[in-house]
Formats: sequence, structure tokens, C-alpha cells
Amino acid sequence: MDKCYLGVDIGSISTKGVIIDEKYNILSQNYIWTEASPISAVKELISTLSIPKGYKLSGIGTTGSARKLIGLMLGANVVKNEIICHAYGTLNYYPDCKTILEIGGQDSKIIIINNGIITDYAMNTLCAAGTGAFLSSQSKRIGVDINDFGSLALSSKNPVKIAARCTVFAESDLIHKAQLGYKKEDIVAGLCKSVVLNYLNNVGKGKKIKEPIVFQGGVSKNIGVVKYFNEILNTKVIVDDNSHLMGAIGAAILSSKESSDKEYNLNMNEINFETKGYECKGCSNNCEIVRIIKDGKLIDSFGNRCERGTIAK
Repeated sequence: MDKCYLGVDIGSISTKGVIIDEKYNILSQNYIWTEASPISAVKELISTLSIPKGYKLSGIGTTGSARKLIGLMLGANVVKNEIICHAYGTLNYYPDCKTILEIGGQDSKIIIINNGIITDYAMNTLCAAGTGAFLSSQSKRIGVDINDFGSLALSSKNPVKIAARCTVFAESDLIHKAQLGYKKEDIVAGLCKSVVLNYLNNVGKGKKIKEPIVFQGGVSKNIGVVKYFNEILNTKVIVDDNSHLMGAIGAAILSSKESSDKEYNLNMNEINFETKGYECKGCSNNCEIVRIIKDGKLIDSFGNRCERGTIAK
């Protein structure tokens, strides 16, 4: 039988999954909302992915904010951070890529690559002003469907200047501009531009952004944001059709490099998983230990900074 590999990218907003063959062609894929429950989201995701007839699942890779939890849940042979997975996924399609711009639901990152090797990166997890969650919340505030944001931004002839440094300032500035009677398309265009400026002034600060530039993450589907990246960087950024799946693709590719003869059970509905917190009192750190319980049995724990917080399986 031919081998295939599963990659899962579990973020705070969305959960992505792909199944690829040995030549890294996508056989099955899906993108769903995490809805603050990564375990439930992954169970739903797995139920929608299909392994084609004649293929055997030979590896599982996980990435994203809940990668360790879901890695334990799925019995993954590879658990890697988003930087590595996004780079691997991108270089599979664009081997000459030098810069990866990624804007997700609640964080964003930039990855600098030279000759196929990651040489620098930065992440922004402190302010939401340059993320998809920010655009989504503002779309509700001004009564515009987030799916119409990009096209509406392109129709603007006079984008409003929106404070881009902070979510609070951006929101108050948006309300002020709306009260002054600015057109919705001009406000939307201003928001898209503010996301780009926030990203470049914070995440991209001090980085040498060189071409080819690949833009990915959920926000890459917003053509208004893409437009302002092109204008401000004075180039054309690349947005792949699978830009939102690059982390999952990278995780699947990495799993293929460390595959084994292990058999994987993807029937998650028959297995009960629980996550329980425990505060260690062994020292002044008071570490929060996360315990993973499968069918009533402790299978692993993490979060401790020293051996005092180790919990035996």
C-alpha cells in the first residue's frame, strides 16, 4: 500500500488538517473553527478527513498552540512549532522563498529564510491589532460581513487613517471616524492598511524583508490586506491557494521524514480525552501542570519547570 501522512495545525481560532501522499500532494483537507475546544475540534476535523483507498497512514505531525496536547491525543510521531512547520510547508511550494509573512487569528509571525534555512523570525502575541480576530471584531462593529471586507476595501478611493499601534486606540479611532460620517469602504480600507502597518512596525521591525515574499495565514485571504502589503512593500506578495494550510502541510511533511511502521487509529470518537490542571506546590514557582487523561488513565503531563512538578504516568 502507498503511504500517506496527516498534518494538524491547532490554533486558538482555527484548526487545519491535511493528508498528503509521499510526493506531498494533498489527498484530503479541511479547515474548521477551534471554538476554545481543541480536543473537540480535532475530533470533528479527523471525522471529515478521508484516507483514500490503497493508502496507509504512516505518520502524524502536529503544530500550533495546542500541538503537544493534540500530539498526545493522536499519538503523533512529530510535534513541531509553527515557525518550523510554516517554513517546511512554504519551501515545498516556493523553494526560493526568502520571507514568510503570516497573520493568523490571534497572533502573527515573520520568518526570514536564506538558502532554504531559517535565519531569523519574530512573533507577536501581545497585541491583537494586527490579527484576524481584530478585523473580525471590527467588522461586527461597523456591520460589514468579514467575507466582504477585502472587496469593499478595494472599492475605496480615500482610505481613512486608523491608529495602528494598539487595539484600544484603533477601536476608538474607528468609532470616531464612523461618527464623523466617513464611508464604510473608506473605514474598511483604513482598517486593512492599519493591519499591514501594525505588522510591519511591530513583527517586521528590524527585519530585512526580501523577495520572494509569501503571505499566509487566514488574513492572507483578505484581498484588501494583500493590496496594502503590495503597496507598502512596493512588490507583489505571493498568496498560495493553500496559504491557510501551510502549517499543517509542513507538519505532515515532517512526519513523513520520521515515519515508522506504527499503526494509527483515527477513530477518535471511541476514545475519551480529558485535560486537567494541577498547581504544583513544590516551590515558589507554583507551576500549572497540565495532565492529559485518556480513557481514565494519565498518559502524560507537562508545564513543570523542575523535577518537583513531575507527575508519574
